[in-house]
Amino acid sequence: MMNTLFESALGIQKPWHIRNIQFEEVKKVLSIEIDFEKGTRFSYPGIDGLHPAYDTQTKRYRHLNFFQHECFLEVRVPRVKLPDGTVKLLEPAWSGKFDGFTLLFEAMVLFMAQHSTFAFVANMLNISWHRVHAICTKYVDLALDTADLSQVSAVAIDETSCQKGHEYLTIVADMKQRRVIHVTPGKDAETIASFAKTLEEHNGKPKQIASVSIDMSPAFIKGVTEHLPAAKITFDKFHVIAHASHAVDETRRVEQKSESALKGTRWALLKSTANLNVVTVLRK
Repeated sequence: MMNTLFESALGIQKPWHIRNIQFEEVKKVLSIEIDFEKGTRFSYPGIDGLHPAYDTQTKRYRHLNFFQHECFLEVRVPRVKLPDGTVKLLEPAWSGKFDGFTLLFEAMVLFMAQHSTFAFVANMLNISWHRVHAICTKYVDLALDTADLSQVSAVAIDETSCQKGHEYLTIVADMKQRRVIHVTPGKDAETIASFAKTLEEHNGKPKQIASVSIDMSPAFIKGVTEHLPAAKITFDKFHVIAHASHAVDETRRVEQKSESALKGTRWALLKSTANLNVVTVLRK
């Protein structure tokens, strides 16, 4: 009865079945042994037909916690003999992309990593920071390999510091789909060349980019002009307003020397008119 309950909970179907369940109370670890029916023949990806088991290996997969207890699946995994005589290990459907974890456990890591630091996820799930990083990296690489950029036409490009000192990353986002599509080290014109290359590697072409939003960086302007020839450049509002505000303040500093009425008006002049009130204006 207990085995059947756990088979339903884990989604285990024939020819697989639970052979044994062990709970180590001191370590608070639940181990579930999974086997397959004797004589079972298995399909193998890319090879027609069903193939017999040649031998088996016991593999241990970390699964989602059972309440507060760590849960592991210990699976007798078959190596199947293919028609050409080669022997291949067959991974069960629930195994993850990273060795030693189930798909559901990896999904939990990815979900938590979207909202927390790797260190927090590692601590909560009792795995190493390096394992969390490796799982996330694996899925990012898989997503990048299958990315289709053929419909991207408008992008936003900006840089951000990534470490102490002057270490930068340039990030490219699809403005219509609101997703990051390219990240590369640096903040020079070559980062735009790198993005153009990424487009070509994922069913896109540099000339399909019709609109680019960037700051006023000469390097970005040069990169877009050279590598995205059809793109119309739009300077993002934040940097335009920042430059205008700086010019207003510099002008005020110069003119207040001869116009005493300008003294003390700095914040009134820099504020948006929508945020000004009568009190603010009268005080200045």
